[in-house]
Parts: sequence; structure tokens; C-alpha cells
Amino acid sequence: MSRVTSPAAATGGLSVLQGTALTLAAVLGTGVISLPALAIGAAGPASLVAWVALLVVSVPLAATFAALGARHPDGGGVATYARLAFGERAATMVGWSFFLAIPIGAPVAAGFAASYVADALGGGRTTEVAVTAGIIGIVAVMNWMGIQVSAAVQLGITGVIATLLLVAVVVSLPDIEGERFTPFLTHGWSGVGSAAALLVWAFAGWEIVSSLSGEYRHPARDIGRATAITLVVVAVLYLGIAVATIGVLGAATGEAPLADLLAGALGGWARPATAVVAVLMTVGAINSYFAGASRLGASLSVAGAMPAWLGADIAAGARTPRRALAFVAGLGLVVTVGGALLGHDTDATLLATTGTFALVYVVGTAAAVRLLPGGWPRVAALVSLLASAVLVVLTGPAVLIPVLTGLVGLCWPRRRRAQPASDAVDRAIGGDTVVAEPLR
Repeated sequence: MSRVTSPAAATGGLSVLQGTALTLAAVLGTGVISLPALAIGAAGPASLVAWVALLVVSVPLAATFAALGARHPDGGGVATYARLAFGERAATMVGWSFFLAIPIGAPVAAGFAASYVADALGGGRTTEVAVTAGIIGIVAVMNWMGIQVSAAVQLGITGVIATLLLVAVVVSLPDIEGERFTPFLTHGWSGVGSAAALLVWAFAGWEIVSSLSGEYRHPARDIGRATAITLVVVAVLYLGIAVATIGVLGAATGEAPLADLLAGALGGWARPATAVVAVLMTVGAINSYFAGASRLGASLSVAGAMPAWLGADIAAGARTPRRALAFVAGLGLVVTVGGALLGHDTDATLLATTGTFALVYVVGTAAAVRLLPGGWPRVAALVSLLASAVLVVLTGPAVLIPVLTGLVGLCWPRRRRAQPASDAVDRAIGGDTVVAEPLR
């Protein structure tokens, strides 16, 4: 037996604006902080082709996950869709892969902001590690206080970030030089592919909508609206920053391109200000992922696919999955400190994390092909599935890491899920539900 949620049910308290803020933070996230420079290093000016291509791919991808979230609002997210479409084994594999990717990827995201702080204040590696750990701790506290508090803070952070990024683009326009776009294809088409593999990080986030879908007041109506707003904002800001970075900085861009853009246009005082923006962006992005991952972990635990203690508070009727949250934050800190002791950069696990996102997209979109009705939802799912498969290929061998993680989850001794004593469990992990036979 599998849980299928009622799409019309008002299951949580998130408004369209709050949902947009969480989605925008997850997608926009930390990618715009450092990835423009990394993409230029991989493909030169032609990295702009990778940005545009991934934006185009984002349209059907966002539409697919929005349609899934509206139709099946549930805290399990992609794992739930995999269960409904392909059975428990597929759900367990993708659930384990995505859940464990978040604490491993969080230090990467926080490390992007930490490099800005170190650039502004000095201190080198020590400053970066301290800031990374601090960001993870702040986000854990925000989520510990509940989704409503977290979403309210997120709304303010996202508004400030979007405004300042738009300012960065506008003030940089007079300094753009056409010759910086030539020669255009400096590293060949293979360089564009390499840039696209890196930029998957910048476009990951649509899948988190599914894990938060049960928190919306009216999922069937509000998820689509939040997704559409996010798409427009992300397209404008990403393309603007990418063009400005190439046209103003070119190959000379450093690790903190956003700071370089603002400092060049407004003066040196903008560099520490940009560090603050970078920290806010990172807090916002990790906040969205911690919110989604903790609910996913609790959902998997209640379903018997993860250790019972991970979701014990949710099984007892709690609204906030604090045990799963503590595990995610704790493992993120362990990865941060362990990487520092071993002398590894915080972005050492970047490709492994993006490989997980790409693999999750493949599973999620394949499930959508089976679960969504005919017409444009099915077409969007098919296009998204093909695009996701290409992203997996571009990621290369790093995609084997989430595959191995999924296999570990498959070997975990599965518990038989007990029937919940009340509706509190179902409300906590995804809203009011009805029980139905799995779709196979």
C-alpha cells in the first residue's frame, strides 16, 4: 500500500510568496556567487551557451516538478514519486542518495560564501572553515524553529538578494566590453559541456519543491505560481550576472566575481558588502535544502526505509522533523571539519553533489512520465527526462557516488511500517492523505 495525497487539500501554511522565496533560494542559491568564474575557466565566453542551455532545460524541468508537487504534495518528494511509479526499492535508493547528498553538499555551498568573507576580511583557510561551520549552524537553528519562521526569514533574505543582484548587473552594464567575448569558443564545444556539468549546481533546486509541496496552503494552485515566478527571476538574474562577468572581468575573474563586479563599479567599500550578500544567499539556499531534506529523511524513516529514531519525533506527532534536521546539520559539520583536517577544499565534493542532483532528476522525471496525465505535463516530463539523462552523462564518473549510496540504502534492513495512530504523522510528512494501491 502506498500513500497518495489529495492535491486539493490545504496541508500547510506556506503562502505563494513564502514558497517562491524558498524555491528561489534553492535554485538561485550559491551558484551565482562563484560559478560564473568557474564556467569561464572551463569554456571562456562560450560558457554563456551553457547558461542559456540550462535555462531552457529548466522550463520543462520546473514545470514537471511543479506538476508532481501539485498532484502529490508529500514530504517524501522525489522518493514518493519513485515509490508510486516504480515501487519501494527505487524510492529507497533515490531517497538515500538525495538525503545524504545535502549534508555533503552543504559545505560546498557554504564554502562559496566563505571565500567571499575571506576575500574581504582575510584569514585564508581558517576564516573559510569558520564561516562555513557558522552558516550551517545558523541554518540549523532557523529550521529548528519551524517552517513558518524559516520561510518568513527566507522571504526577507530573498528580497534583499534579488535586489542587490539586479543592482550588480545594472551598475556593470557601462563597463561591458565587446572584445571580451572574443574569441568566443576558446575551449571548444567540450569546454561548453564541462561548463554545463559545473553549472548543474546553479540549476539544482527544482526537486526541492517536491519535498516542500506538503507545506503549501493550497498545493494544487500555489506551487505552479511560485515556480513560474521563480523561473522568471532566475532567468533575468543568471543571464545578467553571466553576461556582466564575461563582459567586464573576462578571463581575469577571480574566486569572488560578484565582489569584483560591484567593487569595480562602486568602489572598494562594495567588497565587504558583497561578502554579506554572499552569506545571505548561502543561508537562504541551505535553509531550503535543510527544510526539504529533513522532511525527506523523516518521511523515509516513518515509511521504514531509514532508522526509526530519525523520524521518531514526527511519528509522535511533532510538526518539525528535528531529529532528521540534527542529523543533516551534524553530518554537514563533520564533513566541514573533516575536509579541513585533511586539507581538502570545500568544493571537493561539488561534482559528486551535482551528480546526485542529476540522477535525482532522471528518477523524478521518469516517474513523472508514468504519473502525470497526457498533454503538456507528459511532454514536459519526457523532455525533462532526456535533458536529465544528458546531464548525468556530462557529470561523468562522479554520478557513481549517489548510485553507491542508493545501493547502501537498498541493503539497509527495511522495517515494516506501522499504521499511524493518528493523522498527526501524515500531516507532518506531507499533509492529509488517502491510502491507495501503488501505480505500477
